[in-house]
Amino acid sequence: MTPHASPGVFLPVYNCPLTVHGSFAHQQTQSQRSVSLVSDVVVFNSIFNMDSFLSSISSFMKKIPDHRPKDLDQLIRPKCVVLYYPIQFPDVSRPRVEYKVVSRPEEKLDEAPIGSGEFPSSGNHQEDLHESRTDQRPVSREDPGDQMKPLHIVWPHRWEHDKNPELFFSTLMKLKEKEVNFNLSVLGETFSEVPGIFSEARLRLDPHILNWGFLSRGAYLQVLLQADVVVSTARHEFFGVAMLEAVHCGCYPLCPKALVYPEIFPAEYLYSTPEQLFKQLQRLCRRPDIVRRHVVKVDTSSYSWTSLKAHYEALLSAGCP
Repeated sequence: MTPHASPGVFLPVYNCPLTVHGSFAHQQTQSQRSVSLVSDVVVFNSIFNMDSFLSSISSFMKKIPDHRPKDLDQLIRPKCVVLYYPIQFPDVSRPRVEYKVVSRPEEKLDEAPIGSGEFPSSGNHQEDLHESRTDQRPVSREDPGDQMKPLHIVWPHRWEHDKNPELFFSTLMKLKEKEVNFNLSVLGETFSEVPGIFSEARLRLDPHILNWGFLSRGAYLQVLLQADVVVSTARHEFFGVAMLEAVHCGCYPLCPKALVYPEIFPAEYLYSTPEQLFKQLQRLCRRPDIVRRHVVKVDTSSYSWTSLKAHYEALLSAGCP
C-alpha cells in the first residue's frame, strides 16, 4: 500500500451467531477469513468480537479436508483494530420521569451494589400484537408512594431465539408465581418466525404488560425513559446497541456475565446463572426506589458517534484509528 492510498479495510467482520451451521455459514466464515488475510486493517466492534473470530480460526481450519495453512490467526491479529459501533444517542438531558429524579438528602442510600446483596424488605387483554399500552399516569413529586410504584422492566431486543426470550419470560413467570409485582414492556423487531414463548408470555403476563411489540423510534425511546431495568438474556451478542440505548435513557442493566457484556458493564450489573437473574430482579422489585436513585456506572458517551467520529475518519483516511 502506498502512503497516499486508501487502506483495504474489512469492516465489520464475524457477525453471524456461533450456533449457525450449514454450507452458507461455512462459506461465509471462509470468506471472512480470506478477506481478513488480504486486508490492511480488520475492524471489530468489540474485543469479544475480535477474540471470538481469531480463536475460531484453528477449529475452522480442521474442517478443511486439505491444504490447511497454519497460524492464520497470528497473521491476522496484527492487523486487527477494535472500534466500537457509534451510537447516535437521544438527548435525555431533561428529567425523564419525575419519581426517578426525586432527591431525598435526609435518607442514606444503600452503599452496596444493587446486585450483590439482599435489599431491606418493604412493606385488559391486548387485541393487537404490536399494541402499545398508554395507561401509565404522570407521576407527581407530592405523592409519597411514587418511589414504590412497580418496577418497570423492559426487554428491547429482536424476537429471535439467539436473544433467549425463553429465559427472560420464564424468570418473569417465576416472579409472578411468587406474587412479585412489576410492570413489563417487551419491545423489539419481529421477523417471519416468532418464538412460541412470546404468545404464551403475552397471555400469562398480561396483567403486568404496559407495552408489547415494535414501536416507532419516538415511542420506543419514551418507553426506555419510563422504564427502570433493562434485561438481556442473549446467547449471541458482539456489542449490544439496545442495552446501551436503554442505559443512556436511565435504565439499570442486568446482563449475562458472558459475551461482550463484561467488556462494557461493571460486575455489579452481570449475572452468571438464571437463578441469579431471578434473585436480582426479585430484589429490585422489592425496592424499586433504590434503582430509580441509582446512577449506572457506564459512560455511554464513550460509545457515541460524537466521541468515535474522529477515530472512524482517521481509520478510513489513513488506515489506523
